[in-house]
Amino acid sequence: MRVFTSFDDVAAASGEDLGSTDWVTVDQARVDTFAEATGDHQWIHVDVDKAASGPFGGTIAHGYLTLSLVPWLGSQIFSLDTPGAKLNYGVNKVRFPNPLLVGKRVRGHAAFGEVTDLPAGKQVIIRYTVEIEGETKPACVAETVVLLLAE
Repeated sequence: MRVFTSFDDVAAASGEDLGSTDWVTVDQARVDTFAEATGDHQWIHVDVDKAASGPFGGTIAHGYLTLSLVPWLGSQIFSLDTPGAKLNYGVNKVRFPNPLLVGKRVRGHAAFGEVTDLPAGKQVIIRYTVEIEGETKPACVAETVVLLLAE
């Protein structure tokens, strides 16, 4: 795990590949819990029997469930222990190139993009890829924006 304790450390890592997490299984219980939390009960996600004869041969995780794993996966790769608050500022782009079949294992991969000085601190672009074990295309690619505020 890489720990960043200063703005200088963060700036020095601009463009750096930070590595990958261990593999984790996305199971039906997680998908069902996400469906409950969001109200998205589309059969492709929650109806195991119907989805078995659907286009993917089984249920698939919600795209936004996969995206919601990004902060947790990132926390296994690096930690921003800089002074001041850390804010999720947004996402520049998100794509879901490959459906994530329930029961498959995923891992996160992170790289720092551009680090920009702001009057209030730093803005960091983090590029994430959520890989699916045994697949050539990832479940999700996302470019997130984090604000690191000075104390």
